[in-house]
Amino acid sequence: MLGLRTTIYKVSDLQKAKEWYSKAFETKAYFDEVFYVGFSIQGYELGLLPEEKSEKKSDNVLSYWGVEGIEETHNRFIKLGATEHEKPNNVGGELMVASVRDPWNNVIGFIYNPYFKLPE
Repeated sequence: MLGLRTTIYKVSDLQKAKEWYSKAFETKAYFDEVFYVGFSIQGYELGLLPEEKSEKKSDNVLSYWGVEGIEETHNRFIKLGATEHEKPNNVGGELMVASVRDPWNNVIGFIYNPYFKLPE
């Protein structure tokens, strides 16, 4: 195993989602086709796929994107049209997590983890 590489969110409107995610993650897509939109978030892949009809979404898998300011990030996503899923909260030591639902009902997690270090 080499570790996580890609998080995929399914959306009903790929063009609108590309615009929303560009604003939310403050980056432009590097791959932009009718079947997939890809963003590089500090070397990790955030992908958007068109969903088939209206797929039911669940909370059973949650990816957390690392952030420095969890309150600020959470609030910025809410201002962009996301809805609250989990308020920022302490989960031990200095660790903080929060999550929102994007306009397509996908759960996006945030984590502040000063202990996390990438392998060298």
